[in-house]
Amino acid sequence: MPVPRLSFAFAFALLAACLLAGCSSEPRSVKAAAPVKPDKDRRPAPEFALKDADGKTVHLEDYKGKVVLLDFFATWCGPCKIEIPWFMEMERKNKDRGFNVLGVSMDDEGWEVVKPFLADLGVNYRVVIGNDATAQLYGGVDALPTTFLIDRNAKIAAVHIGLASKKVFEDGIEQLLQGSGGIIQDKAGASRGVPLPAFTLRASAK
Repeated sequence: MPVPRLSFAFAFALLAACLLAGCSSEPRSVKAAAPVKPDKDRRPAPEFALKDADGKTVHLEDYKGKVVLLDFFATWCGPCKIEIPWFMEMERKNKDRGFNVLGVSMDDEGWEVVKPFLADLGVNYRVVIGNDATAQLYGGVDALPTTFLIDRNAKIAAVHIGLASKKVFEDGIEQLLQGSGGIIQDKAGASRGVPLPAFTLRASAK
């Protein structure tokens, strides 16, 4: 007996959902894409000291005076893999304007899996290995990707949990580079960017 077309459509939709939810089988509720906060509502970004791929200690304070995109990710996280090429492009385009991307890997296996992953993608920004203590400093990072936009005064201007749109990141970075706050709006007065789901971290980093 032929299979109804509706079944094929349902199967395709289910497969697409599974691919998107690569970070976990426990999707979180959808949150609105966070706009860049006004200066008065920003809190200081917690300081940390983590090792990069060369064994050098990286402090967040090293980046004071710059706009920083701080990305908590993992090599096994599907949505993270979508965002990373965007961040590489943003690093290339804005590095000379006082902007840097800093990746924080939450992989339990550490550099054993992270170094090949970075090499395969040709990642052009600095990456460090995070841990439980780092996650707790930033509110207990229990979903990946979780991305913070940090202004030139080392204050958190926006937080994105899950796969935000590329435009949301670009708009936020541009606002911070120009030193402005608030929400970028289109001609109709609507804020830009369509939020997508976040996914629960599969296991705590060590």
